Amino acid sequence: MTKIRVSAVQYHLHTISSFDEFAAQSEHYMKTAEEFGAEFILFPEFFTTQLLSIGDGKGNALTINDLPDFTDAYRELFTRLARESGTHIIAGTHVTRKEGKLYNTAHLFYPDGRIGEQPKLHITPTEVNEWNMKQGDGLEVFETDKGTIAMLTCYDIEFPEIVRMAKAKGADVIFCPSCTDDRHGFYRVRYTSHARAVENQVYVVGTGTVGSLPTVDFMRANFGQAAVITPNDIPFPPRGILVEGEINDDMIVTADLDLELLYEVRERGSVTTWRDRRTDLYTDWK
Repeated sequence: MTKIRVSAVQYHLHTISSFDEFAAQSEHYMKTAEEFGAEFILFPEFFTTQLLSIGDGKGNALTINDLPDFTDAYRELFTRLARESGTHIIAGTHVTRKEGKLYNTAHLFYPDGRIGEQPKLHITPTEVNEWNMKQGDGLEVFETDKGTIAMLTCYDIEFPEIVRMAKAKGADVIFCPSCTDDRHGFYRVRYTSHARAVENQVYVVGTGTVGSLPTVDFMRANFGQAAVITPNDIPFPPRGILVEGEINDDMIVTADLDLELLYEVRERGSVTTWRDRRTDLYTDWK
């Protein structure tokens, strides 16, 4: 079976009062994707910052340093949802703490209960200066019974080298959870996602947060849209977009990824960018 059905969630951020509300919203999106027969479901970067809006019970919002306190509950929730649905969930990113340092970590929840983690490798100035986050140390790809994937978060997709490494390690699908606050950031991620799909002849599945968290610093504005992006070649749509959502709406998009088409264009496409890279002129990853 070389087709993978993927759904991407345009997660609507709004103020909540309990973890149970977050869980119920996440489960709603999961059940919607299940109804479409999705095998992989992608949530956005930083969608768990919604938990900070719960506050401390004294009228104050929680801070980014409080977010790792929800890690166990987050992992239990999505482990259960992946098991119950039999799907792979890329549950966006969640802020984790290791040895006193904060990481923006993408999580893959397998249907059998395993959890894959990929810390964000390239950290934006806001993440460094306002949230004191640290960058991850290495790139992993993740084997699934449907194919090999990578998780590269938002800013990561803007660096061609890291996606080339993911492809060299065998990834055919790059899942890119994102969180951007305006059109500039959104289109940076969007346009570079198209470039990475063309350069490496891979699929890129992306989505972002929508809505607003008025009490959470740096999450007050969100500009998001989900899209499933393909190489620009004959078997695919001319614009390289299998499906895209309505900008800033609360919704899910779903599409089928045909891996055979990737293998075909890598061998016999109008262009064969992966095969034609000039490793005699520039560094490459074997």
